[in-house]
Amino acid sequence: MTFPDKQRLGVNIDHVATLRNARGGALPDPLRAAEIATAAGADGITAHLREDRRHMIDSDIDALMQQLTIPLNFEMAATDEMQAIALRHVPHAVCIVPEKREERTTEGGLDLARDENKIGDFIAPLREAGSRVSIFIGADQRQIESAARIQAEVIELHTGAYCDAHAEGRFEERDIELAKLTAMATFGHSLGLEVHAGHGLTYDCVPPIAALPEVAELNIGHFLIGEAVFLGLEGAIKKMRDVMDAAREK
Repeated sequence: MTFPDKQRLGVNIDHVATLRNARGGALPDPLRAAEIATAAGADGITAHLREDRRHMIDSDIDALMQQLTIPLNFEMAATDEMQAIALRHVPHAVCIVPEKREERTTEGGLDLARDENKIGDFIAPLREAGSRVSIFIGADQRQIESAARIQAEVIELHTGAYCDAHAEGRFEERDIELAKLTAMATFGHSLGLEVHAGHGLTYDCVPPIAALPEVAELNIGHFLIGEAVFLGLEGAIKKMRDVMDAAREK
C-alpha cells in the first residue's frame, strides 16, 4: 500500500448532542454542526450511537444519513441492535468500539484478539452490505493481526494514553506511547490495513500523530467541540486542519 497524499480529518459531533440533551429540546442541532464541519473542511463526520443514547439518538443518525454530503463514520458497539441499524442505513463506514454503561467516554480499544471469531462473524454482513469496517483498538500487534484476519478494512489506533501522558507532563511515558503508535501504524499498514487514529487529540499533541505517514485519517471530537466555545466550530476545525497539514508537510 502507498502512503496517503493528504491526511483526512473526521469530526466527531457527539458532544453537540450532549449539550442538547443536557437541557432537552432540539438545540444545538448535531446536523447543523455537521454542515458547519463540512464547510470548514472536514473530510467526514463521526457519530457514536450508544446503547443508552446518552448523546446521539436515532433521529440524529436518520438526519445525517439523509443530508450529509461527506462520509459518515458510524461508531457502534457489537450488538444486534446496532448491527440492524447499520444495515438499515449502510453508512460509508462503521467503527466497532467497546462500550460500557458506566464510562464517560470510550476507554481503551476493543479486545479483538479475545473475541476475534465473534467480531469476525458480526462484521461480515456489514462488509457485504457495503460499509467499510473499522476496528478501534490499542497499539498492540496481536490486535492488529486479528483485525487483518477478520478482513476489516481499517484499524483506528486509540491515542488516549499518549494524549493523557502529554497533558499531564509525563513525557517519558508519552514518548513510549508515541513509539508504540508509530510502530503499530507501520505494522498495520504493512498488513494492508488502512490506519486511522483518534481519542484525546489536541492542537498541542496532534502533530507527531499527524506526521505519521501511514495514518490516513484522524478522528477528533470532544476537543473541537470544546474549542468551538472560544473559536467557533468553523475556526476550531480550520485551526486543527492547519496544524495537521503543517505536521504532515514536515
